Amino acid sequence: MAVLSSFTISGAEAAPKAAGQSGAASWYGPGFHGRLTANGERFNTHALTAAHRTLPFGAQVRVTNKSNGRSVVVRINDRGPFVGDRVIDLSKASARAIGVSGVAKVSLTRV
Repeated sequence: MAVLSSFTISGAEAAPKAAGQSGAASWYGPGFHGRLTANGERFNTHALTAAHRTLPFGAQVRVTNKSNGRSVVVRINDRGPFVGDRVIDLSKASARAIGVSGVAKVSLTRV
């Protein structure tokens, strides 16, 4: 029983969170459209999806552009970004929805 409790506590501590997370966001699109994502579905640059390093696939995340206050809710379906200090990689549609044309400072909140 003690082992099970210890495992449960460890699992809870390791649970990924995006509440209050902020940093740089980038976007990816044309060269990846139709390719398989890390969760096995085909990437659709026109869908409101994103890549995150640790959040579970299917998680819904509100991404807010800090420079203009615009936000969009995306579904995590891929892993990344793996460039510098970026915290999320948006599909082209997601980036366009919040006015990101390159790299932008954003905040993330699980919904």
